[in-house]
Amino acid sequence: MAMMKTAVFVEPGRIELQDKPIPEIGPDDALLRITTTTICGTDVHILKGEYPVAPGLTIGHEPVGIIEKLGSNVRGYQEGQRVIAGAICPSFTSYACQDGLASQDGGCSCHGYKPMGGWRFGNSIDGTQAEYVLVPDAQANLAPVPDGLTDEQVLMCPDIMSTGFAGAEAANIKIGDIVVIFAQGPIGLCATAGARLRGASTIIAVDGVDARLDIARQMGADVTLNFRNVDAVEEVLRLTGGRGVDASIEALGLQSTFESALRVLKPGGTLSSLGVYSSDLSIPLGAFHAGLGDHKIVTSLCPGGKERMRRLLNVVASGRVDLGPLVTHQYALDDIVDAYELFANQRDGVLKVAIKP
Repeated sequence: MAMMKTAVFVEPGRIELQDKPIPEIGPDDALLRITTTTICGTDVHILKGEYPVAPGLTIGHEPVGIIEKLGSNVRGYQEGQRVIAGAICPSFTSYACQDGLASQDGGCSCHGYKPMGGWRFGNSIDGTQAEYVLVPDAQANLAPVPDGLTDEQVLMCPDIMSTGFAGAEAANIKIGDIVVIFAQGPIGLCATAGARLRGASTIIAVDGVDARLDIARQMGADVTLNFRNVDAVEEVLRLTGGRGVDASIEALGLQSTFESALRVLKPGGTLSSLGVYSSDLSIPLGAFHAGLGDHKIVTSLCPGGKERMRRLLNVVASGRVDLGPLVTHQYALDDIVDAYELFANQRDGVLKVAIKP
């Protein structure tokens, strides 16, 4: 039996490299040989035990690779083709998919519905931090990589870019809007880029790391605020003449950033939440105007499927967004435990780590 190396969740605080059999594919599947993958903030939540997955599961959900094998039912692709698949790889047959919510691909009534069910890699099936990954419903989820684009240029498409852009889309940004994005990690930086593409005229980026704020300007931020030096809420309100912003995007998953994103909203504004929260949230009464401020609070899980991936790849290929600078470190798969230690502790200016099997 042919074996492969995989990064496996063992228990909270422990992910380790193990050997597993290379997956056998079914008629609707594809086997992808991973050329580059990465570590996501959600993987760190898994490592810490803040998001539960089954022990023994291979982690990771951001694949760039080459088709090794195709199932007999899969049409329109060929072995040896370079592709990506979204972190969300829905079936497009569920009730949720047919209701336009592919990321919530929740199964069937006889087995119950599972929120976030479209997120399968590294959640409900073995993921991408491995030498190979099985892509289910491959015809619905594989997207060819345009010639001339490197793995690093497209590595953000399966999750981070899709998530950040979804935050800007859910915020219903209109041409001329003033938008603030709290936290300029990889998702926040992509949300900044998304806000620019949506037509915001003033984009305010908030973070506590100057190097990230520098990249935020490259992504389209007009104003950058280091919350260690200024009161970000007061400064945003000053910049808007007390009116508040049209939309705020929360990209970290903390009570403090969620609350700040609410406090700077104009009446009728939209708070677009992208953070993965590990504890209960509370809504401050004054900032919420006792529930009478016509605010909208929306959440998003990154859209998946080949059409979403095609559109994101087009944006990269057009040169309108360059996400290459987000890949700050490279590690071999053999050294992924060290990569987790770096990423989880946010050392050495890390944004995203390219993992190379």
